[in-house]
Amino acid sequence: MINLFFDSSAVIAGIISETGAARALLLLAEDKKISLTVSEQVIAEVERNIARKIPKALPYTRELLRYTHLIILRDPDKATLKKHNHWINHPADLPILVAAVQAGVDYFVTLNTRHFIDDPQVSQRSGLRIGTPGDALAWVRARLQQ
Repeated sequence: MINLFFDSSAVIAGIISETGAARALLLLAEDKKISLTVSEQVIAEVERNIARKIPKALPYTRELLRYTHLIILRDPDKATLKKHNHWINHPADLPILVAAVQAGVDYFVTLNTRHFIDDPQVSQRSGLRIGTPGDALAWVRARLQQ
């Protein structure tokens, strides 16, 4: 089964947009056509941002994520992060990147183009295929049609 790793920007986009690619990927996960993985840090970031920006949506957020059958991984330990600190220029995003690598996912999905996509070295160093929800949806559709 295709397994995608969502960072918090992709999860939030899927929650707040009824028609975007991130929502389509969440629906594919709900239908068990693909698998979605996140880390504990991603869940914490999503809940913190939803609680701050649209607190009434927090119960809906938790319910929606439960329906997607998310795989939630423990955050990488400090020794592992230190070993890979050269992968990305923005240290706050390193735990997310390392968690995705540890998960062995097929695709890392993010809207954080500045830190993950605009620097092609991040993909090369981590070995991850990285793209936006739209990129990932096109990639998933191509594989599901094979």
